[in-house]
Amino acid sequence: MSNLQLRVISGIVMAGVFLTAAFLGGWIFAALMALVSLVIWSEWTQIAVGEGDDRTNLIGLISIVFMFGCLVFLTDTTQIIALLVVFAVSAGTMLSWSGGASAVKGIFYAGGFLVSMTLLRNGAVDQSGIFALLFLCASVWATDIGAYFAGRAIGGPKLAPAISPNKTISGAVGGVISAMIGAGLVTMVFGVKNLTIYLLLAAFLSVISQAGDLYESWIKRRAGVKDSGSIIPGHGGAMDRVDGLVFAAISLWMITWFCGMLFSAN
Repeated sequence: MSNLQLRVISGIVMAGVFLTAAFLGGWIFAALMALVSLVIWSEWTQIAVGEGDDRTNLIGLISIVFMFGCLVFLTDTTQIIALLVVFAVSAGTMLSWSGGASAVKGIFYAGGFLVSMTLLRNGAVDQSGIFALLFLCASVWATDIGAYFAGRAIGGPKLAPAISPNKTISGAVGGVISAMIGAGLVTMVFGVKNLTIYLLLAAFLSVISQAGDLYESWIKRRAGVKDSGSIIPGHGGAMDRVDGLVFAAISLWMITWFCGMLFSAN
């Protein structure tokens, strides 16, 4: 089986599992996000923390499990306070006697993905949670597809040659346009008004997503590795698949936190 076939099959399976959990929501979706976050944390410790104290990995794993518990069993203000306490305790412990700053960045990276994705899906009423999640995924996935094909078809100056030699400015622009198209279609399907606002939001998420992609490329380049792991046949590691999604999910959740019913599907 060729690498392309492996990528396609793996991609279909991952998309099927993710979308099924997304539509089910609740603890099922939270559990899937927690599992992905645990893998992300494990990969982070391998490529960014290096040969550190084994306690670092254990602290991160326990922290993510506690975050999952907060997301499933707590609500509203109590939930947010508990999550902040978990982040603070884990970060403080790592800075004090295990892992250092690199480990702290990792727990915010992996834990931030779990918290933002779960709250976007489960922290809303009616259809607004699934709308927000599909809008996010359409923005990020369309960015990846559009950037790939635009970059190959147009080429031109490199976007960040010192970090990721294959990325081009034309690809970045193509990614933004594709994100606006993909997210715009999701918005219209849900019948939401003020399409212009959502198109601008999709463009912003596309830029943030590409920044996340470059950040992960920079982390891997510093570590001297090609992929963050090998858990996904044909794709590499979990970080390789969600690098842009992490930054975009955290950004979108923060926006919805401040803007209230931005994703009301009514």
